[in-house]
Formats: sequence, C-alpha cells, structure tokens
Amino acid sequence: MPRYYEDKPEGGACAGVKEDLGACLLQSDCVLQEGKSPRQCLKEGNCQALKYSFFECKRSMLDARSRFRGRKGY
Repeated sequence: MPRYYEDKPEGGACAGVKEDLGACLLQSDCVLQEGKSPRQCLKEGNCQALKYSFFECKRSMLDARSRFRGRKGY
C-alpha cells in the first residue's frame, strides 16, 4: 500500500505514512458517500492500519532506541 514518489522531496520522517493516510481517508466511503470530514471518519475508525503506522512512526521519533534500530514506517 505504500506509495513512493521519486520526484517529490522528502517532507520529514513520517511524510509517506501521513500522505497515504490522507489519501486513504479521502477515498473512503465515509467521505465520498456520507459527506463527512476526514477527521470525523478517522475518529469513527476508518483506515486503522495506516493510523496505527503513523502513530508508531511518530512514537519512534521520541524513542531513544530508534537511534540504533531505525524509525518505523516508510
């Protein structure tokens, strides 16, 4: 499910996961058919796997062990 962009500059440690999460929310039935905002759909539980990946990526930025193991995410 990850998307890699060759021409796009790096936007930070978790930019890829964040972009995929936004795309997932915008393409979900909650936004397209029900007309809700992406934030409401995220709270209702859509795109849970990407939400968890984004959380783990952000948390790994604060974890001191990530200096040796590398950041989680892509």
